[in-house]
Amino acid sequence: MASDSRLKKKNKVWEIGLVVLVAALTFLFCWLQPLYALDKAVSDAFYRSFYAPDPRIKIVAIDEKTLAAYGNPQNWDREIYDRLIQTLNGTDAPGPLVVAIDILMSSVKNGETDAAFAATCAASGNVVTAVNLLYRDKLAEARDGTIVLEKNVVDQVEMPFAELADATTSGFVNAMIDGRDNYVRCAKLSERIGMQTLDSFDMAAYRVFCERTGRNLSLPKTGADGTFVVQYAGRSGTFEIISMADILDGTVDPRACSGAVVFVGAYASGLQDAYNVPAQRGAMMYGVEIHANIFSALLSGRTALPAQQWLYGLIAALVVAAFWWFGKKLKPVAAAAVMAAGIGGTVGICRLLAGLGVITSLIDIPIWLILGYAYILISGFLAERHRRQEVVSAFKQYVAPQVVEEISKSGSFELNLGGQARSVAVLFVDIRGFTPLSESLPPELVVSILNRCLEQTTKAIFQNGGTLDKFIGDATMALFNAPIDLEDYVFKAVCTAVDIRSGIASIQSELQEKYGKIVNVGIGVNCGTAVIGNIGCEFRMDYTAIGDTVNTAARLESNAKPGQILISEQVYEPLKDRLSVTPVGEIPLKGKTQSVFVYQVDEILRT
Repeated sequence: MASDSRLKKKNKVWEIGLVVLVAALTFLFCWLQPLYALDKAVSDAFYRSFYAPDPRIKIVAIDEKTLAAYGNPQNWDREIYDRLIQTLNGTDAPGPLVVAIDILMSSVKNGETDAAFAATCAASGNVVTAVNLLYRDKLAEARDGTIVLEKNVVDQVEMPFAELADATTSGFVNAMIDGRDNYVRCAKLSERIGMQTLDSFDMAAYRVFCERTGRNLSLPKTGADGTFVVQYAGRSGTFEIISMADILDGTVDPRACSGAVVFVGAYASGLQDAYNVPAQRGAMMYGVEIHANIFSALLSGRTALPAQQWLYGLIAALVVAAFWWFGKKLKPVAAAAVMAAGIGGTVGICRLLAGLGVITSLIDIPIWLILGYAYILISGFLAERHRRQEVVSAFKQYVAPQVVEEISKSGSFELNLGGQARSVAVLFVDIRGFTPLSESLPPELVVSILNRCLEQTTKAIFQNGGTLDKFIGDATMALFNAPIDLEDYVFKAVCTAVDIRSGIASIQSELQEKYGKIVNVGIGVNCGTAVIGNIGCEFRMDYTAIGDTVNTAARLESNAKPGQILISEQVYEPLKDRLSVTPVGEIPLKGKTQSVFVYQVDEILRT
């Protein structure tokens, strides 16, 4: 009992340790995100929720048609941009609310046309121009005097040329590219540069829009790094796109941009201003269209924040640990239902949080729940296989091989204390003449002869599908129709008795010749109801039968003469047409108040 208790305690400690380890690994998994690219691919699809953007947002594209008409934008004189602003504002209708030009104009090209362009922008009061920031890692001194490496520190600022910078609102156009998979999901409102703060290009456009429309400036919440997640309005082509060439040559009436927020930028593959975006995996989106999406997100409040990774990891660890702990106590179907509910709950909560503006990982908890379910299945399979091996190991010592195979296949037999009433045939066989044999021969030889006799007995029992219950010194007890059903079991019990008698007879001549000794057997067979099961205690049990049926069979054997097989009337009646018997008559049996009519089996007439 003590060893059993220690084993249970050891198993419990192992289970607790495993769950703690799984919780720790889940937390690290959520924190380190080794499957980041896969998670983002799933998240991009799951959280994608396109919406109809404000129709006032338009894109004036420097597209292939514009390139064909005016050449490479790097070689353009600023007069082209000057003409674009004048054309958009020079109608009888109100001009655009905002014109945001996503083209870097840091150098002076032509003093006269540059100045004219700056003057036009100043007169318009609605132009936003691009700033480019150059970042680098650098060493800096911390407050405690130590030297630390600061990453992504603004090193240079490429502003528009001075006159244009004074005439327009500027903002940086740097895309916030996710370094782990090169997708643009986030944006910044502003960047700290020395003692000053510079708005992003989209924030600058949003600020001008609010000023010109009288709208309250509503800023989204940002994370510790100043970024927020952008919800894209749609794939490429969601916003109205107008070729810049069509505006300049009059093909498109500039009044189409009246009251609009116009983003001007590259929209041709040769201009190398395209990025991976979650809105359309596998196809890039031009930078000017990304800016339009960010502005639309600011305008409609469709922004979000990533969940705190440490908090998410802690919650995931608790959920997964609970499933690993309690799931093992469930049946596979129930565990599968709990796993499915856990995954469904995770998806539902993620969707709910997304509605509240919080983006969380989708795959971490489901992955660990699936791993937990796999562990439950595998550990259950191994435990069941171990249990079956225990059953087979226990039964192969006293059950016929075909019976052991049947038990192993069914897996329904439990090695538990207790029994059940069952109709069986019981056979007892005892070796006659063994005592004088043991007194006259060396012990080693006696054991060898006993083993040969018992082997012959066991072989006959197994060949007839019986169960070897136990050896009792030089006696043997066998059951038929237990632990599994055996067809024609009463007849097979009698056949076993005849086979044992024949087998022992074959040994007699050898013993007579070598040692001048003779052994024989006395056999008793009875049938009826007995209590069958494991009897004993938790740490030592025997599979056996008890009851009057068993006692009667034992008494028949004790009354049998050498070479005699005695059967009860309960055995004889169903088999009388198949056996040749000699009636012995009623004989008193020890422990029974009434005599039992007994028959001697002479031979089997037919099977």
